[in-house]
Amino acid sequence: MSFASTNDLTEKHVSFDELGPGLYAYTAEGDPNSGVIVGPDGVVVVDAQATPIMARDVQARIAQVTPLPVKQVVLSHYHAVRVLGASGYPAHAVICSDATRDLIVERGAQDMDSEIGRFPRLFRGRESIPGLTWPTHSFHRKMTLWLGEREAQVIHVGRSHTAGDTVVWLPKERVLFAGDTVEYGATPYCGDAHFADWPATLAAIRELQPEKLVPGRGAALMNREQVAEALHQTESFTSDLFALARQAVAKGWDLGAFYGEAMAAMRPKYGHWVIFEHCMPFNASRAFDEAGGIAHPRIWTAERDVEMWRALEGARAMKSAEADR
Repeated sequence: MSFASTNDLTEKHVSFDELGPGLYAYTAEGDPNSGVIVGPDGVVVVDAQATPIMARDVQARIAQVTPLPVKQVVLSHYHAVRVLGASGYPAHAVICSDATRDLIVERGAQDMDSEIGRFPRLFRGRESIPGLTWPTHSFHRKMTLWLGEREAQVIHVGRSHTAGDTVVWLPKERVLFAGDTVEYGATPYCGDAHFADWPATLAAIRELQPEKLVPGRGAALMNREQVAEALHQTESFTSDLFALARQAVAKGWDLGAFYGEAMAAMRPKYGHWVIFEHCMPFNASRAFDEAGGIAHPRIWTAERDVEMWRALEGARAMKSAEADR
């Protein structure tokens, strides 16, 4: 058994794009993105990267534009690849939604083990991780960071990629740091998703009318047309997959049969997006669960990863053998 991502050893080219005065996007060809907001006294980083060593590269880019230190880190959600680098910043505040903190309590340790096993390249310097990232501050629905006269709204925008999804919105500049609520040319990871809620979360983002947007994965979006396309891509992928899952459950199919059907249906339209092969087993499993009435995503452990992969690959191999007879 081998996840597609365990064989991905190619380093990605990093871009550090200016979205406006003091606003930057750290992107890496489909690897997890970070956002940077420079205030008069310090810097806010949105999503910390996966390890403290990887966080150093973000800080090196920041040092090219300001001598100010990182004082606050905002976590868009709980996944290890986004949060475990937080200790690599000199921040005095690590901020997340109440729902995200609850998920760290419930499943943070299992998620850490699972993600490191799936994505070894994305955890470069994992020996530098001191343990789970715990927030110093959490909030219920919304809080505001005032960086001098600059307003940054930290909003638990709704359930989609996880139950705790948080965006950072700068209303004056009309710039949104969206986390994994939105992807661009990259396959949404849906292993902990709430499919039925995702369209409403995207609708809430549309209501903000962002003119620039940093997605969880993919290039920084520099105009309204690109933002609209990313929202459309994300909604199309998640809605298409969930519709297939509902049909499969209604027909009485098992997970293996649904996975084969989902791969055949989704690959022509989305198979060229980054991490498609990696994400689809997890995405299909969660979509099938939710369509079958499991509202709260089951916890992914390293053991469950392997069990799921073997079951789905076995079902696909059996279907292929039957087709060859």
